[in-house]
Amino acid sequence: MKNALKIFGWVLVVLVVGVVGLIAYAKLALPDVGPAEEMKIEYSTDRVERGKYLANAVSACMDCHSKRDWTKFSGPLVEGTLGQGGEKFDRQFGFPGEYYSRNLTPKGIARYTDGELFRVITTGVTKEGRAMFPVMPYPLYGKMDPEDIKSIIAYIRSLPAIDNQVPESVSDFPMSVIINTIPQKAKPGKRPDTTDKLAYGAYLVNAAACRECHTKDNHGQIIPEMMFQGGREFLLADGSKVRSSNLTPDAQTGIGSWTEEAFVNRFKAYAAPDYKPNVVEKGAFNSIMPWTMYGRMTPTDLGAIYAYLKSLPAKSNTIVKFTPGGIAKI
Repeated sequence: MKNALKIFGWVLVVLVVGVVGLIAYAKLALPDVGPAEEMKIEYSTDRVERGKYLANAVSACMDCHSKRDWTKFSGPLVEGTLGQGGEKFDRQFGFPGEYYSRNLTPKGIARYTDGELFRVITTGVTKEGRAMFPVMPYPLYGKMDPEDIKSIIAYIRSLPAIDNQVPESVSDFPMSVIINTIPQKAKPGKRPDTTDKLAYGAYLVNAAACRECHTKDNHGQIIPEMMFQGGREFLLADGSKVRSSNLTPDAQTGIGSWTEEAFVNRFKAYAAPDYKPNVVEKGAFNSIMPWTMYGRMTPTDLGAIYAYLKSLPAKSNTIVKFTPGGIAKI
């Protein structure tokens, strides 16, 4: 009996030492994505315009890095807040901590070199070497064409400076340890030619991070086997809950019955010159989908996205789109 207890004690000590060692390794040696690359981006007019298109219509960076008006449908951006950051993603939305979008205007990124901005966008590692929680889907941005990332950097450098001090993000335990294991070295790709519609559509779907909202999650991390099947739940300010749509080509619960024309027109309707977002009463249906931003995509790009989504395996997933809430929390 004494020998058994002694063996158990030693096993317990080894386990504790092992766990402590792993935590120490994760906290002290990670993240390890290598140093920021030395680069100097040419802020040409064409590059800034390309970055503007990507940041506002495709990757929709400005969606999370600006203030949105949730009294109106789809939460259009509040004028004068472009890129200022400060949007909070916390436990009430299922995240393992409290995370804030950063100030992307020159006031917020002045201390970053171009190479350091490139690294944080594509790997999630800050100038100071801290790991970011992937609220910003940097694992997807790390697969984009480096030229597109450079264009986004050129664009945000051109934004009007806004002095907005953003709180530091904080992860709960054990995410405060796990977070250091998430960043990986970028695996950049090449933007396909528009003539290769499926490949080009796949590139845009990655750049737009469609899977992030249209896949169920577990504590802020998407469930891979539910990819693009929708059903991710989002809490609105009044306590209502809205759930994302099934983007697979299932005829009954997805986009299987949609034509390309209908798909493209659905987006472009929100970019029409005469479109004005409706005021949404408390408890009425609203959407977190930034329609007015994605609606700025060209018909060619939207058509490529449609072609790629239609190529996915059809998965049936009936979704209750909206559950009304109670009194507003803000």
